[in-house]
Amino acid sequence: MSITSEAELQGMRRISEVVAVTLKEMRNYARPGMSAKEVDEFGGEVLQRYGAKSAPKLTYGFPGWTCISINNEIAHGIPHATKILQEGDLVNIDVSAELDGFWADNGGSFVLGNDLHQHQPLVNASRSILYKALSQIRGGVKIADIGKLIEKEAAKAGFTVIRNLAGHGVGRGLHEPPEDILNCYERRNKERFRKNSVVAVETFISTRSNYANQANDGWTLIGNKGGFVAQHEHTIVITDGAPIILTADNEI
Repeated sequence: MSITSEAELQGMRRISEVVAVTLKEMRNYARPGMSAKEVDEFGGEVLQRYGAKSAPKLTYGFPGWTCISINNEIAHGIPHATKILQEGDLVNIDVSAELDGFWADNGGSFVLGNDLHQHQPLVNASRSILYKALSQIRGGVKIADIGKLIEKEAAKAGFTVIRNLAGHGVGRGLHEPPEDILNCYERRNKERFRKNSVVAVETFISTRSNYANQANDGWTLIGNKGGFVAQHEHTIVITDGAPIILTADNEI
């Protein structure tokens, strides 16, 4: 969407705060021994406290309030009761929701407890690359150039990117144009970021895989070459200068 009034901006601020706080509280709540379903149900309670509706449930009939992906799962992981969190797991929580006709999206990967498997460098790279990308986004910047930046920064850190997952427009629905804010350079994409538009920008930084494939459950995304992926995501408003990070309360 494009912000055309103060009321729209405030609507986006409210729902963005809700998904950001939900993500932060879920991350702080998660403990080894809990099931993904327990963490998800807690997140659902936070959303309901604010009167917000789970976007994946509302839009796609997803079997969970949020997406919780563990270790080799890249994204869209189902929060099963049989999925038990372990010390040192690489955990990704993605929270998106609707409130009063406005939609926002955010996510973040983290290591649960002690970093037993040395995932923290990957998590750190994903987070820092997201903020480097955000610092360069403003009205008129080519979307493809941000993909080039993300890909280059990932390589410098010794990682690669998932080439078929992307950030997207958001605001009046969960997914809106532009739908191709990729983590890699696509020379055919001549589109530019537009001032006052709202987008969800996300990194998918990988140790080995470069494409995501759908698992047999019809939801979970798995890397084509194995390994691990870290993701971080903010909903932002594009300006002539630094973007407004609407989901900053998630503290990723």
